Amino acid sequence: MGKKENFAEIYQQYAPQVLRICMGYTSNTEQAKDFMQETFIKVWQHLDHFRGESKISTWLYRIAVNTCLHYWRSPKNKTPESLQQSFDTADHEEYTEKEKNIQQLYQAIGQLKETDRLIISMVLEEIPYPEIAETLNMSEGNLRVKIHRIKQDLTKIFFYHESL
Repeated sequence: MGKKENFAEIYQQYAPQVLRICMGYTSNTEQAKDFMQETFIKVWQHLDHFRGESKISTWLYRIAVNTCLHYWRSPKNKTPESLQQSFDTADHEEYTEKEKNIQQLYQAIGQLKETDRLIISMVLEEIPYPEIAETLNMSEGNLRVKIHRIKQDLTKIFFYHESL
């Protein structure tokens, strides 16, 4: 199978998961789609260099996370918080009730530290713990502790918002 066939297969299999991971870094669906597109451009450019030392999904998720983090770490891409909240409010008006709930989850995830966002996004994608641990270069035991703490943090975030 050639590069184009491999890429098409990879895209079809992983695009939804990559989009949801990108949603963990922005509450704007269009921006998440842009992040996903950038991710797959990088995958296309570097597919020949994939050595198979890890699963293709692990490699792909790492590219997605790095793409999102690179964007947000760049000073020119910092959106003033008040402007971002305006975008978030406008986006919310377009969604159905279920989509709003999903959006609220991703907004809560967006309040977590970068590593925690990555971990919970991968858990939501039902990526096996050993693969998540490998992607993040941590032990599976340490990962389980982090996941427990992340869930506690998310519960606090939701509890705080519901009490407002």
